[in-house]
Parts: sequence; structure tokens; C-alpha cells
Amino acid sequence: MAAFTEQLITWRREFHRTPECGNAEFETTQRLRDILEAHDITILDVPLKTGLIAEIGQGDTFVAVRSDIDALPIIEQTDLPYASEKQGAMHACGHDIHMAAVLGTALRLKAREATLPGRVRLIFQPAEEVSEGADQVVQTGVLEGAKAIVGFHNDPTLPVGTWRAKAGYMTANVDRFKIDITGVGAHAAMPQDGVDPHIILSQLISGIQTIVSRNVAPYEEAVVTIGQVHSGETWNVIPSQGMIEGTVRTLTPEVRALVETRMQKLCDGLAVQFDASVSLDYQRLTDGVNNDEVLQTLAWQVAEETGYDVQQQPRAQMIGEDFASYQQVAPVHFAMIGSDSAYPLHHPKYAPNEAILDKVPYYFVNFVERLFERATQNV
Repeated sequence: MAAFTEQLITWRREFHRTPECGNAEFETTQRLRDILEAHDITILDVPLKTGLIAEIGQGDTFVAVRSDIDALPIIEQTDLPYASEKQGAMHACGHDIHMAAVLGTALRLKAREATLPGRVRLIFQPAEEVSEGADQVVQTGVLEGAKAIVGFHNDPTLPVGTWRAKAGYMTANVDRFKIDITGVGAHAAMPQDGVDPHIILSQLISGIQTIVSRNVAPYEEAVVTIGQVHSGETWNVIPSQGMIEGTVRTLTPEVRALVETRMQKLCDGLAVQFDASVSLDYQRLTDGVNNDEVLQTLAWQVAEETGYDVQQQPRAQMIGEDFASYQQVAPVHFAMIGSDSAYPLHHPKYAPNEAILDKVPYYFVNFVERLFERATQNV
């Protein structure tokens, strides 16, 4: 087992040195292909620009295991001997860990391929960080008919050897909004001649925050965060343009719709009040991951059998995860597994504990076997 884990760590460090951001994971895809083909694992012919789908086993029944493969546009600050060699890109979300874990799963499944009562499709998915990759995979049709699709994310807030999940929402619906303001520019000493976008921006910032505090019920969960605000270029000119951009996180379709509606009404009202253009571009990026209840029971049992400290996820996290797109084609299950880092995900010093790789492949192999047992019983 130690030698096997060391091989996974070697692959993980290789991926860590050569990160590629979403939809540009060409070298990563080729390296994954090389490793899988070296172990006689079939690569399916699927129309993906980056990423790939491998398959092990035989028969009509199939399940899928997913890893994401993309990095983030972050300058690494870890000083590790295997730190990123690509300026401006870093595996700061642990997708290098995910790839190594699912490669380990592939090797363990390949070793027992002759006895598998079905097929396992291993998804090495691109572009998770830009909420596009899962949809790209789904659109190929390669997952139509899957009995279940399972995945995980490393969690730096949990000790190594800890597994957490819950039935229902694990992650939030994620939306992105951008509001463009067009006023009238003027000399700073003559504000009466212009329409000042800064005034509109200030009221937008305050008004947007009241959506959660005064429109969303106290027993519901929602987050509205403004990430950037831009307007003006110098000290003595009232600019004509302004922009505000941010994200909305919710856990129900109703609250999601409410926030979008209220934001639109706020923009419309300010446009009338100030005789300006206030244009809202609201994008629904990804739904929340919604764990199937039956799969949650099964996953809990599998995690215990694999030797994890099994814990109930106390509530949904307001992070985004495009794994939710797989809910379009099959029941899903997604778990958080401890990676015990002093720094959080998306931090330039993020360094997950590689000991996480000891158990994850065995967790997925056990999960796959239980899924096949369940599928056979339900025939």
C-alpha cells in the first residue's frame, strides 16, 4: 500500500508542477492519457477539447467516478520543491490530489476488471473552476444511462482520514452578476451637468445587501457578495461609466429567483431615479450538489468500511461545484474528505496533506462494488 500511495504522490506532484487553467488542460489531458494507456485502460472516443473519459469493465450496467483537472490563475507562494513551474497558474484547489486519487481508483479497478459485473467510467473533467466542464461532459451523452455518478473534494478544514457528507444540498446554487452603469460625464466642479455613476454605485452596494437582510426570510440561506467595483480614472472628472460585479449563493430555487428579481427591480428603480442606464447581466452558473438519499446511506457505510472517521455534514457549504450538472443524467453523491491544510482552498500557499491519497482510491473501489451490488438487486 505504501508503494502504491507513493506512486500516486509522484503523479500528484507532477500535475502540481504543470498546472493548466480551465479549457486549456492540454498537457494535463495528454499525461492522463499516457498513464491510463500504459496500464491498458481504455480511453473512450468522446468529443471533448480537454479532459477525457476512461472505461474499465464490461456489461450493460455502468457507474461513474469523477475528478476535475483544472488549476486556478494564482501565483503560487508555497516554496515547495514541486511548486508550479507555470507563472500565474496553480493547483490551489487540490485538483491534482483529485486526479491522483482517481488514477489510483482506475488502477485498482483494472486489477479486478475480470470480476467486475459492470463498467466504470472515470471522468477526468476539465473547467470546473469556470463552471463549464461538467456541462461539456454531459452534453457528449457519454453518461446517459449511468446508475450513479460519485465524486469528492478535498477539505483542508478536516483532518486526514475524515469523511463528511449529507443527503440533500451539499453545495450552493452559484450565480454571477454584473451591473453596467452609463451616466453622463462632467467636470468634477460641475456635477449638475452630469449623471454621476459613483452615486448610483453607492446605492447599488447598499441596496444589494438589503436583499438578504430584508427580502430573504431569516430561516433561508443566501449570500450576496460584491467582488469588484470600477469607475473613473482621475480625481477631477465625473466619469460616465461604472461597473459592479459579484456572486449570489442560494440553496433553493425560490430564493434564487427572488434574489435575481429583487436585483433587477433595484437596477430599474435607480435607472429611473437618476435618469441613467443601469443594466443587469445575471448568469446562473451552476446548481447546488444535491446528494441522493439512498446513495448517502450507501456512501456512509462504504466510508466506515474504508476506515474513515465518518461525520454528518452539518449544513450545506455556500461554495460552488459544477459536479451538480451530473444530476441531469443520474443520481449523484459527493463527499468532503479531509486534507488538513493550514491554508484554505484557493490560497497561494495551499498545500494539502498528501496522506489523503492513502484511502480515497479504496473508498471509490468499495463504493463502485456496492453500487454494482445494488444495481444487481434492483434488476
